[in-house]
Amino acid sequence: MTDATRKLTIVSGIQPSGNLHLGNYFGAVQQFVQFIREGHECYYFLANYHALTSVREPGRLLGLTRSTAADYIALGLDPELAAIYVQSDLPEVCELQWLLTTVTPMGLLERCHAYKDKIAQGLSSDHGLFAYPVLQAADILIVRANRVPVGQDQKQHIEVTRDIAGSFNHLYGELLTVPEAYIPESVAVVPGRDGRKMSKSYNNTIELFAPEEEVRQQIFSIVTDSASLKEPKDPDRSMLYAVLKLFCTEEEREYWRDRFTSGGLGYREVKEAIFDLYMRRFEPVRARRRELESQPEYIAEVLRRGAERARRVAAPLLREVRAAMGIPNR
Repeated sequence: MTDATRKLTIVSGIQPSGNLHLGNYFGAVQQFVQFIREGHECYYFLANYHALTSVREPGRLLGLTRSTAADYIALGLDPELAAIYVQSDLPEVCELQWLLTTVTPMGLLERCHAYKDKIAQGLSSDHGLFAYPVLQAADILIVRANRVPVGQDQKQHIEVTRDIAGSFNHLYGELLTVPEAYIPESVAVVPGRDGRKMSKSYNNTIELFAPEEEVRQQIFSIVTDSASLKEPKDPDRSMLYAVLKLFCTEEEREYWRDRFTSGGLGYREVKEAIFDLYMRRFEPVRARRRELESQPEYIAEVLRRGAERARRVAAPLLREVRAAMGIPNR
């Protein structure tokens, strides 16, 4: 039986540390919507505790948390079919995190490459950043998830979660569901405007809900080489083609591939095509997002109901964990 034909429990979180972009959509949100349509039990949360490692302005964090919730709804995450909630509205997560730290070897955390990468990017070397994988494990384990959609660069965190859950189960009994990473082969890594992976931390994104002129500027700032109009161009080495093909059918991809390799194609024409395809693809959800701007009470209610739904799973599990570890339940 395949994942698509049996019901799974899926969890994923996103840090509300910046505006959503094409990489978020094609690398994650598009799959989240598909999981909902397939009837899986889905938990999608806004990881505001995690965001504290990089966002230190309270008002900005609060605003980004609310706006990311609206983004998710506009992009098609149906709050009637999936739990959309804020991480801090699930207090069981932080308690489980502490309980899990008591079975997490230091060496396991010291090997995590994400910590080293973040330090290299200039984030402060604090305990929150170092212990990030344990909180992430608690996020996953608290809702008994058995599948976690991640990119290849996040696979190690799921392996850490599996190790932590295995250590706990060995000591206290088989209470925690050991999850598996879900890394679909068909999901593309979206290049940023500078050629690196598109990421808020690299400031190289094309945003989903920025004003139209700002989106145009972002697309037109994609770095290109100095090839002349007449020269043939290699689509497999072109960031423009990598972005363009995200919006195209197979037939359209072949058309543009031929245009690249035949010569006579200017980069401005390709950028114009990307902008047009972007607007065609996202204008309906951008319109929905504008509607949600005037519905803060609805967004708050969605998040409240999402947290309640998650707690129906989280609270009983935490009681079981506390009892197994000798912590009184009251």
